[in-house]
Amino acid sequence: MQKLKVGVVGVGHIGREHARIYSLLDGVQFAGVYDIDPAVSRSIAQQYDIRTFSSLADMIEAVDAVSVATPTSTHFEVAKPFLTAGRSVLLEKPIADSPDPARELVRMARAGGAVLQVGHIERFNPVLRVLEERLTHPRFIEAHRLSPYPGRSTDIGVVLDLMIHDLEVILHLVRSPIRSIDAVGVAVLSRGEDIANARIRFENGCVANITTSRISPEKMRKIRVFQEDTYISLDYQNQSGEIYRKLKSQIVRERVPLEKEEPLRLELQSFVECSRSRREPVVSGEQGAAALDVAIEITDRIWFGENGGPRAGG
Repeated sequence: MQKLKVGVVGVGHIGREHARIYSLLDGVQFAGVYDIDPAVSRSIAQQYDIRTFSSLADMIEAVDAVSVATPTSTHFEVAKPFLTAGRSVLLEKPIADSPDPARELVRMARAGGAVLQVGHIERFNPVLRVLEERLTHPRFIEAHRLSPYPGRSTDIGVVLDLMIHDLEVILHLVRSPIRSIDAVGVAVLSRGEDIANARIRFENGCVANITTSRISPEKMRKIRVFQEDTYISLDYQNQSGEIYRKLKSQIVRERVPLEKEEPLRLELQSFVECSRSRREPVVSGEQGAAALDVAIEITDRIWFGENGGPRAGG
C-alpha cells in the first residue's frame, strides 16, 4: 500500500502535536511543514528529518493531505488552494471565523472532490462512544468546559475557542433543529468573551446548558446527559464515566469501562483513512459549519442582545 503524503501548515502549539503523531502513524509519509516563522519550521523539520516548505504552493505539489493549524482568521486562505487542487484538508476548529467562508470551504471541497474534516477532537474521545451507544432520547444535557487562561487563541472569544467543542457534540447527539438560544458572557482578560453560558432549546424538547470559561484556576471537560430513567456523567479529560439508573425505587450507579486512548491520534488516523478511501469524515465540513453557525449566534447574542448584530445571518 502506497503511503499517504501528509504535511502540516502551522506548527505552533497544536500543529506540533499533529507533526508528532504523523511521524508515528503507519501508512503515512510525513512530507514536511510550513510556518510563517522559518525558524519554527526548521526546528520541527530537524526534529523529524523532514522537509521545510518555503510556500503553500510548494507544499501542494508534494502532499496528498494536510493539517491546517493556523489562526482561525487564516483558515480560509490557507485551505482554499489545497481544496481547489483536490487535496484532503483537516482544519483545526473552528472551520472559519464566520459562516460565509465556512460555507465556501464546504463548496470548494465538494467541487474539487476533496475530503474536508474539521478538528472537533471530542468526537474521537473514547467517552463519546458511551453516549453514542447508550443514548436513546436525551432530555437535558449539561456541559462544563473550564481552563486556565491560555495566552493563545485570544483572537477569538471563548465560544469559538472552547464552547464550540461542546456545541458540535451536542448537535451530533440531539439531531434536532434548534428552537431558541439564550446566552450571556463577559470579557475579563481578552477583547472577546472569556466566560460564557448558553441555553439551547431544541424542537424535540431537549434542552442543553453549556458553561465555558478560559480564566478558571482548574481544568474541567465534563458532560452530563439525562434521559428517561438514566443519567450519564462523563469526564472527557480523565476519560472516565458513570451511569446512574432507576431500578424500582432506587438509583444504582455503574462505572463505565473505558479503554483510554489519545483522541488526537484517533482523529488523525481517521483523517488519513478517509483521505485514502475518499469517504466522508467523522466530522465533515458541513458539520463543522453547522457548529460554527450556532457558535456565531451565541456570540452575537452575548454582544448584541436577543436580535443579534452586524454578523447575524453570516
